[in-house]
Amino acid sequence: METLEKIVDIWFSGGWVMIPLALLALLIYSTGVQMLLFLRKGNIQLGRESDWVTWIYNPALAQGRAGEIIRYTQENVSASKHVRNRFEEVRQSILTNIERRLRFLNMLVATAPLMGLLGTVIGMLGTFAAISSGGGAETAAMVADGISEALITTQTGLFVALPGIFLVLIIRRKMHAIEAALARIEAISLTKLDLDEDINF
Repeated sequence: METLEKIVDIWFSGGWVMIPLALLALLIYSTGVQMLLFLRKGNIQLGRESDWVTWIYNPALAQGRAGEIIRYTQENVSASKHVRNRFEEVRQSILTNIERRLRFLNMLVATAPLMGLLGTVIGMLGTFAAISSGGGAETAAMVADGISEALITTQTGLFVALPGIFLVLIIRRKMHAIEAALARIEAISLTKLDLDEDINF
């Protein structure tokens, strides 16, 4: 219980900037976790390459999201450019939403240290105001409060941003894995279908 009281005291000694920092942290982590869950369980999983080869040669056996993609990209195609165009549509439909949300998450993560810096500036202004007011025990307490506020907000901003950066990196890695899987399925599909290139004279 005492530990909790100390944490609350330290938190509130950071001043009013700590409230938007807490809301920002909540938004960063909820958005990041949501995106991770979407990438893991949101029907984005494409399976293994050994399955893709079997499914591309026999689309009727194809299952899951990879099966839908294989059937869609092979249905009524007469040229390799049609297959490429369909794979581009698939990429757009799957990845555009993720990219947009990832940009938003990046922006939130970049905002956290700036918010901490704002708290630092406010704390230092309080410190300078206390110094200019004269000497004595009261001034020393005001200076200590100002420095405390400046340091706590900076530290909190960094503590919020650092895990957020790792979240962004993990999400980006999963997104690249999906892009690589789609490119591999496209390459195998084009090899199997062995369609003529459209030649325009």
